[in-house]
Amino acid sequence: MRCLLLMSMILSLFQGLIWAGTETVSLHKVDSEIVVDGQMESVWSLADSAVEFHQYSPYFGQAPSHRTIARLLTTEKALYCLIACYQEKAAVQCFTGQLDSFGGDVAAFMIDTFGDQRSAYRFCVSASGVRTDCRLVDDARNRDYTWDGVWFSAAKVYDWGYMVEMEVPYRSIQYDEKLTAWGIDFYRWIGVNSEDIFWRPYEKNEGQRVSKFGRLIFEDFQPSVRGLNLEIYPVGFTQALYENAGKYDVNSQAGVDVFYNPSQQLTLQLTANPDFAQIEADPYDFNVTRYESYYEERRPFFTEGSEVFNPSGRERDSGFYRPLELFYSRRVGKKLADGAETPLQLGTRAFGRIGDWEYGGFIAQTGRKSYLSDAVAEEEPQAFFSAARLKRQILKNSSIGLLYVGKNSAEERNGVIDIDGAFRASDWQLSYQVARSYKNDEGGFASSFGLLMSKPKLVWGMRGNFIDQDFDVDQVGYVPWKGTAELTNLVGPRWFFEKGAVQSVMLVFGFFTQYEKVDDYADRALALIYNMEFRKNWGFEINLIGGKARDNDVQYPMSEFVLNTSFNISPKWSLSMNTDILRAYNFAREYAAYLAMWQGEFDWHALDAVTLGADLGSFVEFNPQNTIEEITYNWRPFVSVTPVNNLNVRVYVDQVYTRSNSRVERFIGGLLFSYNFRPKSWIYFAVNELQDRSDEFDGAGMLLRNRLHTIDRVSVLKLKYLFYF
Repeated sequence: MRCLLLMSMILSLFQGLIWAGTETVSLHKVDSEIVVDGQMESVWSLADSAVEFHQYSPYFGQAPSHRTIARLLTTEKALYCLIACYQEKAAVQCFTGQLDSFGGDVAAFMIDTFGDQRSAYRFCVSASGVRTDCRLVDDARNRDYTWDGVWFSAAKVYDWGYMVEMEVPYRSIQYDEKLTAWGIDFYRWIGVNSEDIFWRPYEKNEGQRVSKFGRLIFEDFQPSVRGLNLEIYPVGFTQALYENAGKYDVNSQAGVDVFYNPSQQLTLQLTANPDFAQIEADPYDFNVTRYESYYEERRPFFTEGSEVFNPSGRERDSGFYRPLELFYSRRVGKKLADGAETPLQLGTRAFGRIGDWEYGGFIAQTGRKSYLSDAVAEEEPQAFFSAARLKRQILKNSSIGLLYVGKNSAEERNGVIDIDGAFRASDWQLSYQVARSYKNDEGGFASSFGLLMSKPKLVWGMRGNFIDQDFDVDQVGYVPWKGTAELTNLVGPRWFFEKGAVQSVMLVFGFFTQYEKVDDYADRALALIYNMEFRKNWGFEINLIGGKARDNDVQYPMSEFVLNTSFNISPKWSLSMNTDILRAYNFAREYAAYLAMWQGEFDWHALDAVTLGADLGSFVEFNPQNTIEEITYNWRPFVSVTPVNNLNVRVYVDQVYTRSNSRVERFIGGLLFSYNFRPKSWIYFAVNELQDRSDEFDGAGMLLRNRLHTIDRVSVLKLKYLFYF
């Protein structure tokens, strides 16, 4: 460890030399006011410019099809960026949209404010003026879209193209005040050509890398914010819950969220009566495995700033390696057996960084709750959740970290301590994770690793994990695979083509093995993967897998065929489909047989302000005689109307239909109105109704005939308003 720290110090001393030779942009300070309106006032003539952009796709290395000019200026309080995007007016794609959700042409800039060559802020604005932001992490291998900053923007379309203007107050971001230069890059998406261009050149086999950013040099200014740096969000919340016989339980609540930055290296988040509401119901999940389903977190308190608690090494683009989920925030305020939710009473969070160190902490308290489980009265005790994170940058842009997550109640203590990190260069990453769980006086170990190497002509991926039988994080994390060990190794050639309709081809061979103690058997299989990407922004991938497996004392030949394809060839519509045919053990029916699954997603901009779409799925279960046992259909159509930017009305329906009963088994209907009327300020109104065919009783306690009936109906009105100091 001492050697690693010494090497890190040496590399820090020579950071200027590492950056030497890259493109630079000088940042000049102006005293006059800059109006963010999508127009180029005379003050912009004082700005340095970035003009030489590079095409990344569809024709890597060729000159961009259209000219782009980016400029930067600063005042005492904020950083300003102006990007002029030249193009025929008729070819500019403009769609009204919501925050973080839009289509059409976009322009963006990214800044590495700590000079760590590993993380950066990304600010993006569409030609119609819709904005989105995120954090680039792990040298841009991953993006944290939960980050939501206070910044301002405008866009305007001209005869020659369009212009985007952005203002980022320094108090809205974190940065190292001692630096005299930041990392910088600019980006543009030209929709009519499906064209990605960057100011900095990147390798096709790698993608964008923060470590290869250019330099933004402070010529006569260094940012140093003064003031309270305080954000206050009062939250109003009215909820109407359907009980029965047309009766509703109406209650109103109020709370407040406070964000306070006492320095540019520390953020504190305090919450009173926190807003843990999930606006939209979880989608249907078809699950015939022995493990519980995983659902994404949707509650704002947990999604914002969650990146600091994530283990290192996730691969966003490939999805090849996912570290063990030791902090699964859905455990906090979880749903109980009868559908009731554990009440949350308070929550607080702190995160920041000092030099090469990043840190974070989380505390939440849940209240006591009575519920029914199979008609038996149970009680969820009051509990205290906590998490702590410490991470250090080493060896330029590699990292090592420590994570603790725990839940304590009068009845049980459950938690985990984890050491994780990643060694990385621009074209490879080796991630690792070692964890120890505890449950009262017992505990177990778990570990995982992932290696992904992306060379110009070769791809190599290896991953594995070991989870002890006694490794139990069921109250704080999502690691249900107790008593298992897994190893996967894939390697093969990849070709990039400079011309023609095909952009790239990849052919990968490998093997997979997984040991499960409950079966005392190691499943094993060979795999072949073929991937083809086309320049018109569509592609497909075929997976062929064959081997042997055993579950519940049944040994059988395992096989699988997977076809994934996506089409984004038009700005008006997109389509993705996934077909999976496999022979596996069906734990719901307790036999090995074939399963066939098809899922698709379709979005269509019927009008500039109207989007129609649907998520569709069909799941076919065969029996051992290879005849169909059951077909389950799930469809989720929606209509989304956005008359002006950041104001949206969305109506959706989610239905589950089974062939054997020839009827709908579950129905969810929902309406969501949302309006982001200023940064971090929202009005929400949501109505959700859930119907199913669970047991229903009349007033005398008699069981009624099986029918589709309402079991949950909720209306929510919520207001969030930002007071910014």
